[in-house]
Amino acid sequence: MRRIHVVLIALAAFVAGAVAFALAQRGRDEAQPTTSAHQPSAAGESKILYWFDPMYPDKHFDQPGKSPFMDMQLVPKYASGSGGSDQGTVTIEPRLVQNLGVRTSLVTRAHLARTVHATGAVAFDERAVAVVSAPVAAIVEQLHVRAQLDPVRAGEPLVTLLAPDWTAAQEEYLGLRRARAPGLEPVRVAARQRLVLLGMTEGRIRSLERRGRADPRIVVTAPRTGVIGELSVREGVSVVPGMPLVRINGLDQVWINAAVPERHAAVVRSGANVEATVPAFPGERFDGNVEAVLPALDPATRTVTARVVLDNADGRLVPGMFAQLALTPRERERELLLVPTEAIIATGSRHVVVVAEDAGRFRAQEVRVGVEDGGQTEIVAGLEEGARVVLSGQFLIDSEANLTGALARLDATAASDQAIRPDASLPVRHEVGGVIERIDGRELTIATGAIPSLQMGAMTMTFVAPARKALPALKAGDAMRFTFFTNADSEYEIDEVRYVNGERR
Repeated sequence: MRRIHVVLIALAAFVAGAVAFALAQRGRDEAQPTTSAHQPSAAGESKILYWFDPMYPDKHFDQPGKSPFMDMQLVPKYASGSGGSDQGTVTIEPRLVQNLGVRTSLVTRAHLARTVHATGAVAFDERAVAVVSAPVAAIVEQLHVRAQLDPVRAGEPLVTLLAPDWTAAQEEYLGLRRARAPGLEPVRVAARQRLVLLGMTEGRIRSLERRGRADPRIVVTAPRTGVIGELSVREGVSVVPGMPLVRINGLDQVWINAAVPERHAAVVRSGANVEATVPAFPGERFDGNVEAVLPALDPATRTVTARVVLDNADGRLVPGMFAQLALTPRERERELLLVPTEAIIATGSRHVVVVAEDAGRFRAQEVRVGVEDGGQTEIVAGLEEGARVVLSGQFLIDSEANLTGALARLDATAASDQAIRPDASLPVRHEVGGVIERIDGRELTIATGAIPSLQMGAMTMTFVAPARKALPALKAGDAMRFTFFTNADSEYEIDEVRYVNGERR
């Protein structure tokens, strides 16, 4: 009997415990209803269609949990809560928008200051050149300038010549002046004209007449102020009439041959204003203008040469100095549709902006961009004047509101009349930074940061080198920023390496 009582007591205790557990479980179920793949997770939320791994978006799961492919949680895929009219649009509470620090700006129509930046080197003004030649056959007796680039002033002596022909012409003229025979006046005039043809100035001829004796030496003087560009003779050398003795380059003005990138060749025209800076005089600017754009393109650098003229009265700019130039056209171009450049998201194959609408709604809009300058970018198509675009916090919006899904839906939905259909044949590019851990043939193991466009956090991943182009020289430990895409073999293929250890590639 005692054993039966013990069994009955144990059975009653087991039943009581089971009933208590069932009641507790029922209370928890009522307090926290489960979320299935086909029911809304809470009142007002969108219905969860399925869960997926962002690294393998084609694999769908009915329940949440950890991915069987990667060490990360599955991500829910929500149904659109507003039908086809809201495809590509997300809504975020105004309080959360303020916390994200979202800044916006209007799309405006204005003139774009097309300032072109170029580099070049200071050179002599080839139009300010004086070549001094020998007036008669002579011997160089003395050089008053000794080396190239010696400075000279107008009127300073350059070369002293001993000229027998010069002496004979002077003696002939003086003899005719002393003669008193009738009919010699025409001969005297001809002899005097010969001295002029031999290079004797009017003042020197009058000095000869006062002195009454011939001077066998000719002192050749500088016709202008500048520097010796070329010294062609030395003392004791015989010269013939017309032989170059000295070339003088002026420095009142200098040229800068600016290398203008080919893409800006249509912007830079003759007469454009120029501001130049040189490392020798930091903080100073030298004003000038474009005299001509030379009709030739350098095939190696893909640049055209713009000849810039700068005033240099003080002579501080000398040939060979490196100069940085800002060239601004004088005429104003047509008004363009402009947005701040920071609003543009470059995804690799296209450009996207986030449009801020009313009531905390945000829409991803693909655009076609034109020229960019001074922090402003031209919008060729995709937006209208007066629209408001997001300048900062785009990827925080992406993180909070699943905007990446909206960006992806641009491929499948028709937007406004001005929307541009993307090329569906191009795979989507993703950009990320990371540090190379190992390189094994074509495979690179990289510890990456977060990838917002894939809703992925920081992790270590394996990428393959591009199939059609070579990578720059890389090694383990290099920090780089690059774009990648999923190729036909479902591998993450590197598309373009943009920075390696902080240097642009």
